Amino acid sequence: MEYEEAMEYLQNLTKFGFNFGLGRIRELLRRLGNPHLSLRVIHIGGTNGKGSTLAMVASILRAAGYKTGTFTSPHLHSYTERYIINGRPISRRRVAQLITGLRPHLDGMVAEGFEHPTEFEVGTALAFQYFFEEQVDFLVLEVGLGGAIDSTNVVERPLVSVITNVAMDHMDYLGRTVREIAAVKAGIIKGGVPVITAADDPEALAVIGEVAREKQAPFIGVLDAGQKTVFPFDRQVRYQLNDFSLAGQHLTVRSRQGSYENLFLPLPGRHQLANAATAVAVTEVLIEKGYGISREAVYRGMANTFWPARLEIFPGEPLVVIDGAHNYAGAKSLRRAWDDYFPGRGIILVLGMLGDKERARVVQELAPRARAVVVTKPASPRAQDWQSMAAEARRHVREVYAIEAIREAVVKALRIARREEVVCITGSLYMVAEAREMLLNRLDRGIEDAL
Repeated sequence: MEYEEAMEYLQNLTKFGFNFGLGRIRELLRRLGNPHLSLRVIHIGGTNGKGSTLAMVASILRAAGYKTGTFTSPHLHSYTERYIINGRPISRRRVAQLITGLRPHLDGMVAEGFEHPTEFEVGTALAFQYFFEEQVDFLVLEVGLGGAIDSTNVVERPLVSVITNVAMDHMDYLGRTVREIAAVKAGIIKGGVPVITAADDPEALAVIGEVAREKQAPFIGVLDAGQKTVFPFDRQVRYQLNDFSLAGQHLTVRSRQGSYENLFLPLPGRHQLANAATAVAVTEVLIEKGYGISREAVYRGMANTFWPARLEIFPGEPLVVIDGAHNYAGAKSLRRAWDDYFPGRGIILVLGMLGDKERARVVQELAPRARAVVVTKPASPRAQDWQSMAAEARRHVREVYAIEAIREAVVKALRIARREEVVCITGSLYMVAEAREMLLNRLDRGIEDAL
């Protein structure tokens, strides 16, 4: 199979949709020789911040000299971005080879009466097989959806489990309350394996803590230095903001193992502080397990972290910010970032979200701060009644446009923005990715050519 043929084959598997349960992925991995059981896994779940935390942990491990793999989803520009070793994506040729190797096992499963694995299950199996063949020292593994029901949860004994936070998202699949969603996310907790969380919702903490106690999993809480808590964590990791700019921020992290003073993180946004402290907490668990990671590696790895489309700055006049705030919790973090970084400056908001998100709440959070709003349609069947966001936005701001084509929406925002204003493109990663690619071309060719 060539790469294009392999991608078409994978795309066709989306017809199996979201079909939860671990039976299919376990059977597929059994036929592959259970490669996942030989990997050292850091398993990261949560509502927001999974990818950023993963990027920080992987960067630290790489700085410590380890061959580190990462599996994330979805991708921005290329499917190969889902499978990375030490910063380098898998080759297109290797993807084609792996899918070619998987296909006979998939056909065999169906012939023997098993349900066909879903597209994500096949992608997960591909990840385990690839990183096993490459003999990575660590695999930093992002949960796809939820936790207990996610195909990555076939990992039986990770080195550490992480639940970054819990908020309302994917309610059709995970539950209608924070408690229900937290219970699903807590499914990645394994017996005796340390679990780290920066969640601060009391109901979510109660659920996660209960599961941790049942499974005798050491429970580590990540908290702001000034945050009060009565929750009985086994231990705490505290963080404190020192200073910030669009270039990044400095923070201090304190824990049982000591203090990391003035760590530099090149990702803007206060919400990244908890992610950074969580990454340090992961590092400390690994050190306690006997893995060599120096303080210098923590500092260097944190400073070298790169995670695109999260408050990513494209300099110019107007300045452009891209952020994948695809749910209400993400929108709240973005609104706070606007207040921190762009006080008094006009915001031109470009927004496109999927229909299964809390779109009205996101518009209510962001639109009142914008001078103008351009609503657009993500390239996904789940976009549904996308124009409804424009109607909601008109309740908060006078200048609103509904433009279906993402490129045209971005062009409109750039043209109506004043030189001192900020164009912020946010929402679904399906939309953000297309806008980001356009902006990268803009930097290469100049604004007039791109428009």
